[in-house]
Amino acid sequence: MTDAPETSVVLITGAATGIGAACARAFARAGWRVAIATLPATQREAEAVQAECIALGADALVVDLDVTDDASCRRAADRTEQHFGRLDGLVNCAGVTRFVPHHDLEALPSSEFGRTNDVNVLGTFQMIRACRGALERSGRGAVVNYSSIAGLSGVGSSVAYAASKGAVIALTLSTARSLAPHIRVNAIAPGYVAGGLPSRVLDPEALAAVEARYLETQPLKRLLHPDEVAALTLFLVDGPVGITGEVIRIDNGLHLNG
Repeated sequence: MTDAPETSVVLITGAATGIGAACARAFARAGWRVAIATLPATQREAEAVQAECIALGADALVVDLDVTDDASCRRAADRTEQHFGRLDGLVNCAGVTRFVPHHDLEALPSSEFGRTNDVNVLGTFQMIRACRGALERSGRGAVVNYSSIAGLSGVGSSVAYAASKGAVIALTLSTARSLAPHIRVNAIAPGYVAGGLPSRVLDPEALAAVEARYLETQPLKRLLHPDEVAALTLFLVDGPVGITGEVIRIDNGLHLNG
């Protein structure tokens, strides 16, 4: 890790549950101050994460955020900087999906494709744009975007999800180039993560079937935990300052299956 100032601040979208919540806890343990950004629908979960961060000794703030609304993104960025006095890191965890078989194109309406793109791609872009000024003023600004192995291989919960996560990779490369040298931008492409997004959109029986399949097909024969992905996120924000424009897989070796 770098010698980050004790006052370092990170804004995490989708931080009320799953990987986003794990990221909030990881940064809190590392001494960062944390803005937990979430929709009003998950306010209660966000407040529980806030309490955990405070118990870990961190200053934590819950911020209302709808990543599809540019004004909301700008308010979240402004409120975070005003409350903490600075912003050093942005972690774009907010995401949506719906499980639709890839071969069944008729089952994927344009509205669902648009919704997926609006949250996963447009939301990521709007948050980077909203936070750009504060991250530049930091002098060590860093962004981590969440893609997926779906964006690298065209698999995953739906064609729309795979396409959106591929677009996040292109967005990462483009902004890493255009925001240098003041802001570093990297992406993480997780495989299946227990307690991640599928656990919130699948019924228990379907979830169990998905997890059994991944346990069978992944070379490491285990499931990823959100804390593992959060540790990688912290590393990319608070670690070597020479890393930018990278897309790092963490998938228990699933990509080795070809």
